[in-house]
Amino acid sequence: MLKCTSLESATDKIFEHFLQRGQQKIRFATPLGLGKPNQLINTIYNRVKADKALSLDIYTALSLDIPQAKSELEDRFLKPFIHRQWGDYPRLQYLIDLNGGSLPPQINLHEFYVNAGAFKHNPYVQRHYRSLNYTHVAQNLADLEVEMIVQLIARRGDSYSLSVNSDLTLDIIDRLKAKDKTLYMVGVVHPDLPFLGGDARVEPSFFDLILDSPETQHKLFAVPREALTEVDTVIGLHSSQIVEDGGTLQIGIGSLSDSLVQALLHRHKANDRYRALCATFARGESTDDRFPCQEKFQEGLYGTSEMVMDGFMYLRQEGILKRKVREKGGDYYLHAAFALGSSKFYDWLRSLKGDDFEGFSMTRVSNVNDLYDADENSLRRQRRKARFFNTCMQVTLLGAAASETLDDGTIISGVGGQYNFVAMAHELEGARSILMLRSTSIRDGKKLSNIVWNHGNVTIPRHLRDVVITEYGIAFLRGKSDEEVIKDILNICDSEFQLELMTKAKHQLKLSLDYEIPERYRHNHRSELKKNLDQHPWFFQKFPFGSDFTEQELRLAKALLILKEAGGLQRFRLFLSGLLVDKRRFAEDLSRMGFGQKLLFKERVLRTVLLASLAI
Repeated sequence: MLKCTSLESATDKIFEHFLQRGQQKIRFATPLGLGKPNQLINTIYNRVKADKALSLDIYTALSLDIPQAKSELEDRFLKPFIHRQWGDYPRLQYLIDLNGGSLPPQINLHEFYVNAGAFKHNPYVQRHYRSLNYTHVAQNLADLEVEMIVQLIARRGDSYSLSVNSDLTLDIIDRLKAKDKTLYMVGVVHPDLPFLGGDARVEPSFFDLILDSPETQHKLFAVPREALTEVDTVIGLHSSQIVEDGGTLQIGIGSLSDSLVQALLHRHKANDRYRALCATFARGESTDDRFPCQEKFQEGLYGTSEMVMDGFMYLRQEGILKRKVREKGGDYYLHAAFALGSSKFYDWLRSLKGDDFEGFSMTRVSNVNDLYDADENSLRRQRRKARFFNTCMQVTLLGAAASETLDDGTIISGVGGQYNFVAMAHELEGARSILMLRSTSIRDGKKLSNIVWNHGNVTIPRHLRDVVITEYGIAFLRGKSDEEVIKDILNICDSEFQLELMTKAKHQLKLSLDYEIPERYRHNHRSELKKNLDQHPWFFQKFPFGSDFTEQELRLAKALLILKEAGGLQRFRLFLSGLLVDKRRFAEDLSRMGFGQKLLFKERVLRTVLLASLAI
C-alpha cells in the first residue's frame, strides 16, 4: 500500500500505474452520493481533458451538486445560503462540463441513478443512462472489467473505514476476483467522514494507494431538509399504520419518508393523540385484517435499508429502532449500504459510541437488497414482518408503478433498489411492499392525476402489486383480481379524476358497467383533507425536524415561487401592484437580497416584482 500526502503526487502515481501497463484508457468507478473524492476525481478528469491521447470512462451514480441559480433573483437568494450550507464543497468538474454541454469526447460518463429531474432535458444523460437494479450494478461493472475505484474513506488511528459507502465496493472486488482480475483501489481520507463499522471497516492492505492530505479537507455535502406539505403529512400518517411492532423497516429519503418517520414518532410518544388522529381519517374497515397497527413500540423495529438517512437517527434516538438481529457474532439494530443526509445526521454518525456504534452495521448492498447471501435462512429470520417503503411518480389502475421514467422514455432518476425490495416483499413471509405517492401533481400549471390507466415505462410490474398509499387512504392489492384492484385504487384517487378513470376501466371490460364508487370515497378533495387536519392542529408541521433555511429565507422562497409560477401578464400585474408597496415594510428582506439604495433600472424592476410577491 502506497501513501500519498498531496493530490498531485496521488494523481501522478495513478497515471504512472496505468501508463506503465501501456494503457491510455482508464475505466474507474466511484461511489454514489457522499463517497466521491471530488478533488481527486477532478485532477484525474482535468489531466485527461488536457491530453487527447488519453481517455476516461467514469462509472457512478447520484453525483451531488450545489444548486445553480436560473435567474438573477434566484442567484441573490441562493448565494448566502450556498455559502452557509456547503461552504467550500468542491463541485465535480464533469458535472460542470456536462451541464454546459462541453464534456470532452475522450471522456464518457455512465450513471445508473441521477438526481431526480436534474437531467430531464440533458441529451447526454438521456442517451448514456444505464438502467440497472442496484444489486446488478456490481456484476455489470465486473463484466466491464472496471480497473480502479476511487473512494472517500475515514481513518481512526491506523484503522480505515469505507464509512458511508460500503454498498458496491466490496461486491465489485469479489466479482472481479472471481474473474481473476485485479482492481486498483484508491482511498482518500476525509477528516470529517464518520468512521463506521461492520463490513465498512477494512485493513490498510485493502488499498493500493491512500491519499491523506489537508488538501482534501472540505465541507461534506449536506442534503437540505425538505418541507412537508399537508398531503405528505397525511400519506405518512396512513403509512405509519402498516408498520408492526417487532418488525423490519426500510425507507428512503425525501419528504414522504420524513412524514412516515414523523408519524411513527407520534405513534410512539403520544399514542392516545395519535389514535384520535387516525380515527379522524378512517373511512371504513381495512381490507386487510392485520391493519391498522396503532400501538406503541415495545419490542421495537430493526432497520435494513440500502440508504440510511436522518429518519433512522430519530427512530433510534426515540427508542423505536431497537430490535436486534444476530449476525457474524454481533447484534445489530440497523444494516445499511450507504448513508446520506443533513449536517445534523453526520454529527450523529460521528458521535456514535458503545451500543449505538456496535449495533449499526454498514454492509454491501447485496446483503441489504436481496436474500441470496450465503446464509439466506438467517436473512429471512431477521426480516420478519418487513415493511419496504418506497415512493413512485405514478400508479396505473392495474397496480403497476412508474418511479423513474416518464411515459415518453425521459429518465428522471433511476431504479435504484426499489424493484429489489418490492420483489423481496413477495418472497418473505409476512412482508409488505408499500408504494407511497401523491394522488395529483401540477405540471405546466395544470392539475393532473398521478393515478393513470396505463404507463409506457413501469418500474414495478402489475404482478408485483401490493400496497399503494395516497393522501386519501390505503389500497391493499396483493393477490386480488384486476377488477378488485381497480376498485381499491379508485377509492384513493382524487375525486376530480375518478369518473374519467372508472369510465376507461369499464370501456376496457375491467369493471362491471353498473359499478359505482362507494359514497364515502367520492369526496377525495384537498378541502376535506384540510378539514380533517384542522381538527388536530398539533400534527401538521412544515419542518418537523427543523429547517436549514432561516424564517426570512423561507418567506423569500415563497415569494420567489410565486414569481416563478407567474406568466408574463401576471408578472406585469405584479410589477404594477409592487409600485404601491411600501419598501420599508420589507427593508430587511430587500437587504438580504442585495437590493441597496443605488440600483440600475433592471434591479429596480426586480425589486418591485419581489415586493409585490412578498406582500401577497
